Amino acid sequence: MARQTRLVLWTAALGIFLFILLRLFGQQPHQATLSSLLVFQNKEDVSSTDEKTQEIHIAAIVCGNRTTLGLTMMKSALIMCSDFIRFTLFVDNETSGVLNETIQLWPDNILKRMSLDMRPVSYPEDNTDEWKTLFKPCASVKLFLPSLLKEVDSVLYVDVDTVFLSPPLHIWQHLGKMNHTQLVALGPEMQDHTKGWYNKYASHPYYGKFAINSGVILMNLTKMRKFGWEKYVVRVNEQYKNRIVWRDQDIINIIFHFHPEKLYVYPCNYNYIPVHCSITSLCQEAEQQGIYILHGYYNAFINDHLPALKAIYTSMQQHSFGDNLQMLFVNMKENLMKTPTSSCRTVMSSILKLLMVS
Repeated sequence: MARQTRLVLWTAALGIFLFILLRLFGQQPHQATLSSLLVFQNKEDVSSTDEKTQEIHIAAIVCGNRTTLGLTMMKSALIMCSDFIRFTLFVDNETSGVLNETIQLWPDNILKRMSLDMRPVSYPEDNTDEWKTLFKPCASVKLFLPSLLKEVDSVLYVDVDTVFLSPPLHIWQHLGKMNHTQLVALGPEMQDHTKGWYNKYASHPYYGKFAINSGVILMNLTKMRKFGWEKYVVRVNEQYKNRIVWRDQDIINIIFHFHPEKLYVYPCNYNYIPVHCSITSLCQEAEQQGIYILHGYYNAFINDHLPALKAIYTSMQQHSFGDNLQMLFVNMKENLMKTPTSSCRTVMSSILKLLMVS
């Protein structure tokens, strides 16, 4: 009997020892690999969210060396509002671990206002290799969100090289302004025929006079699925593949050239791009109302071609969640003043004045 008792105690001790080893050295829940889609969700806050509180769903693609850009985009969305934000990120193995580890270090009061769903980058089974290399790495994923997010009704897709300079709710509310035929909202690519790329060089159809930019897309995925969006995407790519340069953006432009009634166009300050100030100011709404989303394509946040835009991005990247917004705007102003005089610096300075009094 004593021997039996010793065996039971030894087995229990071994079980406890193994449990401790797993806890110390095993994979923790927040270090989930891509085989586990839902990485972080504050379920308590999801269930207890006040009915009057808006919930915003933001999707992005984070591949290769774009991790810092992705984290800064998420940070900007969270500090500019108090709404609950669901983030869905399509990532590769190179970025998933860094994203997860960094986000888990964010303050509890921030984590309570968000959920994070990281999913592996995937493409249609047909012509997978072609879609992978359509433009920049992973860029074509945005074209297939209706099927990749089958359970989602609407989403705000943003390129990772974007920062929010106003509450995401400002753009999210446009879902309610779209009529029954409109399924996507986009901003203009250019508003000056002397500087527009599409009206000068494009050898394929595009939307309107100057085309639209695909960096900030408000999507009603339910309507897109009913429209048969992805069939159009595949068909357009097959027909125009030898004539398109900007690939995913060109495909979107071609679709809305033939179906303009399906597109809702919001003002340029909802997707403010470098060409809006690189030579002269081309977005009047930005100067009057401020910039809602700043989009630093062509690596404008990284290289030194447009120092004023880089100054805004760098200030956001270095901002700590514990600091107040006015401190962020003061830092932006100080960093701007260190850049050479330019059209972009003038525009950014006038926008900062709007931010600092709001």
